[in-house]
Amino acid sequence: MTSNNTKNEIIYFKNKKIMLDFISIPLIVGIVTLGIYKLFELFARKKERLILIEKIGEKFDPSFLESKLSPPISFGKNGVFSTLKLASLLLGVGLGLLVGFLFCYSMLPGYGFGDFSHNIYEIAGIVYGASVLLFGGLGLLIAFVIELKYLKNNKGE
Repeated sequence: MTSNNTKNEIIYFKNKKIMLDFISIPLIVGIVTLGIYKLFELFARKKERLILIEKIGEKFDPSFLESKLSPPISFGKNGVFSTLKLASLLLGVGLGLLVGFLFCYSMLPGYGFGDFSHNIYEIAGIVYGASVLLFGGLGLLIAFVIELKYLKNNKGE
């Protein structure tokens, strides 16, 4: 009886080995083919990049770096305003999250205890989204008003 079970196990493992050989051969061929393709692609792109660098080198103008490749946040005399806008936006978003939480906690039954239904969950999502957008926009509006007052005061001087 034990020899019969052993014989079945050997056949089972032989079937597994045959299946593994069937999968491994196309897998190895595919990996080798992909490697050769990527190697040729690497050399072809290297030549293309070198040709592109040579063309750019002939037409290089230093003013191009100042105008086209400058960072989106200006660090000149108006750099203060971009920092003010970002700070006001983040303060507005934080205040919006706080107000949204307080509104949901006080107005929605069972919100703070975790035993709320799917409808209350959706309402809370809407309240959070609306309050974040409202207070974020309000923060940007306040930053805009501060910027206008600053520019008006400096224009007069």
